[in-house]
Amino acid sequence: MPKIKLTKTVVDAATADREPYELRDTVIPGFLLKVTPTGRKVFMVAYVAANGQRRKPAIGRFGEITVEQARTIAQDWLADVRKGNDPSAERSTTRKASTVKELFDRFIDDYSESRNKPSTVKSNRGYGKLYIVPHLGQMKVPDVTRADIANLMKKMSRTPTNANRVLAAVSKMFNMAEVWGMRPDGSNPCRHIPKFPERGETRLITDTELKRLYAYLDTAEMEGLEHPFILLAIRLQFEFAARMSEIRQLEWTWVDLDNRRIEWPDSKTGGMSKPMSAEAVRLFETAPRFEASPFVCPSIFDPNLPMSKHTYYHGWKRILERAGLPHIGTHGIRHRSATDIANSGVPVKVGMALTAHKTVTMFMRYVHTEDDPIRAAAEAVAQRRLTLIGGAPAVPAPTLIPEPIVAPPTIAPEPAEALTQAADQRPLGLVDGKYSSRTKLGNYRPFRHRSGQNRAVPPGTRRADGEQESSDVQ
Repeated sequence: MPKIKLTKTVVDAATADREPYELRDTVIPGFLLKVTPTGRKVFMVAYVAANGQRRKPAIGRFGEITVEQARTIAQDWLADVRKGNDPSAERSTTRKASTVKELFDRFIDDYSESRNKPSTVKSNRGYGKLYIVPHLGQMKVPDVTRADIANLMKKMSRTPTNANRVLAAVSKMFNMAEVWGMRPDGSNPCRHIPKFPERGETRLITDTELKRLYAYLDTAEMEGLEHPFILLAIRLQFEFAARMSEIRQLEWTWVDLDNRRIEWPDSKTGGMSKPMSAEAVRLFETAPRFEASPFVCPSIFDPNLPMSKHTYYHGWKRILERAGLPHIGTHGIRHRSATDIANSGVPVKVGMALTAHKTVTMFMRYVHTEDDPIRAAAEAVAQRRLTLIGGAPAVPAPTLIPEPIVAPPTIAPEPAEALTQAADQRPLGLVDGKYSSRTKLGNYRPFRHRSGQNRAVPPGTRRADGEQESSDVQ
C-alpha cells in the first residue's frame, strides 16, 4: 500500500489495475485514495472508532470534489473521532432513518390504537391522511425542524381549531419518536409553536330560556309532540351534567336504582360514577322501556342500537325552534348544568365529581358568570364602602315632576368695565360661576404651569414656603 502526498497530479496519474488499490496520504494519516478496476477514484478516510471498530467511509469521488476539499473533510472527520464521535455510523444512521410517514404508521399502530378512544384514533388517521403525510411524509424524522412545523401551521391558518388538533397529534408523535430512539431527547420540533386562538364559545342558556325550554318539554310530553326517548335524553343530560355520548350510550345495567347511582364503565375521561337526584330517579322509574333493548335511550328505528348523534342533535334543534329559543349545541346543556352546580354553593371538588371533570381549570371553563350574582356582589361592595366612609345607604332617587321651562329674560349686555368690576366683587377666581383662566380650548396649559389666584398652592412647594416667609415678616 504505497504512501505519497496526494495532489491533483498524483490523482490524475493514477490508473486502473486488475485489483483495487489504495494510495495513502503522507500529510493526513488515514486519508487515502481508492482506485477501482473500473477507473473510479474515491477519497476515503480510515480510522478506529471509540468502540474499537475499524471504519473506512467514503468522502467523495474525484471530480466531484478536489483533493484539498477531500483533505479538509478528512481532517474534520478525524477531529470528530478524537472527540468520541463516529461519522460513519452517524451517516449510516441518517440514511437508514425512518420517514415521517413510517413514524406516523407506527404511531397509530403501536401507540394510538392501544391507548386512545376509537374516535381519537379515527381523528388521528384523518389528520395524517389530510395534513401530516402530504406535507411532511417524505422527510426523514431527524430532519424535521421547528420551521417545518411552523409552515404546516401557517398553511392551516384558515382552520385554526383543526390546526391546533393536528399540532397536538404531531407533538405526541414526535414525543414517541424520542422514546423509540428516532430523535434525540428534548428535540421535539413542536416545542414553542404557538396555537391559534379558538374564538368559539358555548353560549349560556339563560334562566328565561330554561323556563321556556322546560315548559315546552312538559307540553310536548303531555301532547305527544316529540318522541319520548328524545325528551328523556335531554332531561337526563340536564340532570347529570353529562356529555351527549354518555346519555346516548347509557345502558340499564349501569343504573342502580336501589343505591341511586349510575356507573359508567367508560367515558371520555374513563370510568365514572354519579349519584342520582330525586328527579333523576323519577325519570328512570317513569321512562318508557323496550324489554329487548339494553339502552335507556335506544335508537328510534332499531332498539338494539343506541340513539344516533343525528337523531339526538336534530331532535334538540327542533325542540329549540318550537320553543322559540335561539340555537345552541347540545354541549350547552352541560355548560348550563355546570353553571347551576357552581352557583348552588357546593364545594368545587363536589362540583367536579358531579360533572366528572379531572381538573379545576376544566371545570371552571364550563362555569359561566351570570349578571345577577355579579350585580348583587357589586351592590354588596358598594354598601360596605359606604359603611366604611360613614355615608348613608344609597336609596333610589325620588321621581320629580318636571317644572315648565321658562325662557330667561333678555338682558342687555353691560360694558366691559362693569363686568370686570362685578367680577372683582364675586368669589375669588370666578366669573359667571366659572374660573377665570387663560386655559381655554386651543390654549391649554398643564395645571402646574398655570399662574394666578385661582390656583391653589400645593403644600411643601417653594411657592408655599415663600408665601409663609412673607406672612411671617408682616
